[in-house]
Order: sequence, then C-alpha cells, then structure tokens
Amino acid sequence: MADNVFKKAWGNDIFRIIVSLAIVGSASGMALVFVYNYASPKISINIKHETEKAIRNIFPGTEKVGKTSEKGVYKAESGKGELLGYAFVAEGNGYQGIIRLIAGVDPAITEMKGMEVLESSETPGLGAEIANPPFRNQFSGLKLDHAIEYVKNQKPQEDYQIEAITGATISSRAVVNILNKRIDEVRKLIKAKQ
Repeated sequence: MADNVFKKAWGNDIFRIIVSLAIVGSASGMALVFVYNYASPKISINIKHETEKAIRNIFPGTEKVGKTSEKGVYKAESGKGELLGYAFVAEGNGYQGIIRLIAGVDPAITEMKGMEVLESSETPGLGAEIANPPFRNQFSGLKLDHAIEYVKNQKPQEDYQIEAITGATISSRAVVNILNKRIDEVRKLIKAKQ
C-alpha cells in the first residue's frame, strides 16, 4: 500500500514537472521567434549601413555603392559614375574566432586601397589591434602583383609587405591569409566578367 502511494505521488510530480517544462520551453521558443523576427530586419539594415560606411572610408569620394553580381563584392563609384574600385567582404578564422573584413582594390585589382575590420573577437590589447589604424593603414597602397606578406619585428622591405603586430602574429597572419585568398577569388570573378 505504501508502495502504491509513493508511486502515485512520484508519478504525479513527474507529470507536473514535464508539463511545466513543456509550457516554459514553448513560451521561451515563441519569445525567441518573436525577438528574431523583430530584430532581423534591423540587423540587416545595420550591417548594410556599416558595410557602406566602411566602403566610403576605404574609397573617399564614393557617392554610390553598388552590388556586383557576385556575393559580397561591391562597386565604389564617384558622383560622375566613375568606378573607383571594388570592395569585398572577406572572412576566415583568427586566433579567437571569425575575423570578418571588408577590403578595397583599384579597378584593375593591382593595388589595395584599404581594409576595415567589420567583426573580430581577437584578444583585447593584442590581436584586437588588427582593427586599429596603425595596422589597418598598412594595407592602403599595397601592390597586388604578389601575394601580401607579413614580416615580424622589422619594417616592410617590399611594397606587398606589412608589419605583423608584436605579440599577435597569429591574428596578423590570419588577416593576410584571409585577404590573399579573397583577393584571388575576386580577381577571378571580375576577370571572368570582363
């Protein structure tokens, strides 16, 4: 008899817990769907705004930012419709996680115009320095007739080299590798369209 009472009470408690968890889980899921549906368009608008702002930083004088037929590749044009160059999104793994960049090249894809970091979770004070002007500005004017290279603890000797961040060589190398890979892809895409 005592066994039956214990089983009945235990069974009812388990049933109540399962029903409670199901209700809480369903409510949480619906709340997440609502927040996602509400925030998603705003996030897309902010990403577009930040991308265009980065392109205008890379190409001063840009009046119009247009998409090409290739995903993640944009045209920067002056007010007169002159092509200033191509900007493209590039991403890959860094030391701590994904690094997402936007870079710009001249119309002939022979010179880099600049680079901006859109997203990075690199170590603050070390790898996070990839987003700061002393590192970023090194990419402006790099010649692209050779793959971009990084040098450690010395000034660049060639017009396709940048100086790695001391103590953050992995992050510096990641940026160089991400850019080299994406520049090759963009060059092939653009040349195929011409």
